[in-house]
Amino acid sequence: MKTLASANPETAAAFLKKISPLRPKLAVVLGSGFHHALAELRVDKKISYAKIPGFPKPTVSGHAGELFFGHLGKTPVLVLSGRAHFYEGHPMDRVTFAVRTLAAFGITDLLLTNAAGGINQKFRAGDFMVLTDHINFMGTNPLRGAAVPGLPRFVDLTETYDAKLRELLFRAGKVSKLKLQRGVYLAVSGPSYETPAEIRAFATLGADAVGMSTVPEAVVARQCGLRVAAVSCITNLAAGISRENLSHAEVLGTAERVKKSGAALIKTFAELYGKIRCVMRDA
Repeated sequence: MKTLASANPETAAAFLKKISPLRPKLAVVLGSGFHHALAELRVDKKISYAKIPGFPKPTVSGHAGELFFGHLGKTPVLVLSGRAHFYEGHPMDRVTFAVRTLAAFGITDLLLTNAAGGINQKFRAGDFMVLTDHINFMGTNPLRGAAVPGLPRFVDLTETYDAKLRELLFRAGKVSKLKLQRGVYLAVSGPSYETPAEIRAFATLGADAVGMSTVPEAVVARQCGLRVAAVSCITNLAAGISRENLSHAEVLGTAERVKKSGAALIKTFAELYGKIRCVMRDA
């Protein structure tokens, strides 16, 4: 396997182009709570991350570490089942390597999904939240370090989450008869869950949900010029709000309970996305 120092997104993208003739413009990253979407995917090709140059292998339960070429409805998509997390010990360039590969491949639009703890008092376990913005509390930035040739170093994040893609998510929720929340996602490094005092502080800062992923991928995607949308499955209420002890088992349990809803949302979003692209192409 190639080392991190020798990993190159262009090389990985060229490798993927040999796997399938499909050239999707939409990619979806499936986090905890969303893997049942694979049941809706008409698969063309599947490959393990371990076989893709530079891709890290996830070590967290619920993250399979496989990349799929296929169709959701009639829309061609690349689906990444699982992600690498900062808390696993990966450096940020490793965590975000898949996103740079997607950009090199030719992806223009990226849907990120995750499991999150609910901070907003109106949220309940099993809700889905469309991200309107984020707060980076991970203690680092994925753009830190040497400048990437040809890409901006100082990236404007005023509109990290694209308004049109966000509206498409709400349309997909309506079609799927699924009420979607909206809010600000706060990212921490993990892997420990937050203290009640931290959650109170995060609420004061304006956070509606908290998690341990997504933000690094979104920042790098914006640097690469990708449009980004993101949705969280609120798998538990955060510390001090929940009356129960927090556990990864609870996260996976809630994800299992709402798996069909999450799968329907992603499939419908992809179908609507495909129709819009057809109209734009034919115009």
